[in-house]
Amino acid sequence: MALVNEHFLKLPGSYLFSDIAKKVNAFKVTHPGKNLIRLGIGDVTRPLPPVCIEAMHRAVDEMANAKTFRGYGPEQGYDFLIEAIIKHDFTSRGISLSPSEIFISDGAKSDTGNIGELLRWDNSMGITDPVYPVYVDSNIMCGRSGTLDENGKWSNVTYLPCTEENNFIPELPKHRVDLIYLCYPNNPTGTTLTHEQLKKWVDYALSNDTLIIFDAAYEAFIQEPNVPHSIYEIRGAKKVAIEIRSFSKTAGFTGVRCGYTVIPKEVTAASLDGQRIPLNPLWNRRQCTKFNGTSYITQRGAEAIYTPDGQKQIKETINYYMENARIMREGLKKAGFSVYGGINAPYIWLKVPEGMTSWKFFDQLLYEVNIVSTPGVGFGPSGEGYLRLTAFGQREECQEAMQRLQNWI
Repeated sequence: MALVNEHFLKLPGSYLFSDIAKKVNAFKVTHPGKNLIRLGIGDVTRPLPPVCIEAMHRAVDEMANAKTFRGYGPEQGYDFLIEAIIKHDFTSRGISLSPSEIFISDGAKSDTGNIGELLRWDNSMGITDPVYPVYVDSNIMCGRSGTLDENGKWSNVTYLPCTEENNFIPELPKHRVDLIYLCYPNNPTGTTLTHEQLKKWVDYALSNDTLIIFDAAYEAFIQEPNVPHSIYEIRGAKKVAIEIRSFSKTAGFTGVRCGYTVIPKEVTAASLDGQRIPLNPLWNRRQCTKFNGTSYITQRGAEAIYTPDGQKQIKETINYYMENARIMREGLKKAGFSVYGGINAPYIWLKVPEGMTSWKFFDQLLYEVNIVSTPGVGFGPSGEGYLRLTAFGQREECQEAMQRLQNWI
């Protein structure tokens, strides 16, 4: 008989956002007349930039003509998009990358979950806590996380708490780990690291031969000048870091699906006999085997983001969401809550009332105020006692939600 991968059986019963959806659906059945405001899942509400729509329409027309029709594209991505990415996202910041170091994908979530395939199952790993669930869950699936204890922690994971007490700035591991996941601007807390703070992580990785997986999906939302947009702004990072980015929140591509991963040729991992193995060709081999490439139409839409009009239009969208974040921060503070984030990221990290759990306060907001949030404990043990709210809603709904909370309190 076929044997199941038993590591899947260690996973929680369902994905965090599936649990939230079930609770929301149950509420809708029992309260059909209630107007729910959804500030939980980080899905966008603004339409795609007009330049992207126009570019995708042109690409569709090309597909209708035998002379311009495109079949299978390069698994790594089309040169036109890769060149635009290098010019605008990296060269403009003094970072030198070659086209073969960029891999276009169907989104950051896929690459973040799949990148661990390049590494042995018994690598030790460190994560900031709370953390985006995919980091831990994908490592559970391959057996890298170990076993779960009674406190909700995995035995082969070094947890690096981000709490109110340390201003949500994690401390470096007190011992050596093989692999570290960092996400900045951070999901879920909405906080960031300065150049000096991120340099400490790169220096740690260089000193300890540690690989960093750097999730920069929200870099476009950075407002402050001393916050790095890329880990490669730090000297030496190309030797120890893989960076993953997304167009989902930047340009509204959550339903279109496009992102990219940067694997510098300098990044290596060791074999058991001590050889240094470059990870770039391994990822290329993995993609050629398991991935048929992001669609031509999608990549033309992504390319349009980098035109002058595209840059202006996505800036307008980002400003819209960050104004939502400002409204929410001020509204929550007026209601008496302690709030974090929302300055360089579209997430608000809200401290729940004393004596309540994250899930209990989630239920209370759902049933008494008709607002959908995300319980912080779903992002890890250090998330207990917090909720995440997103600024991706419609302006009127964000304003209405704050008014409801102020009246409720």
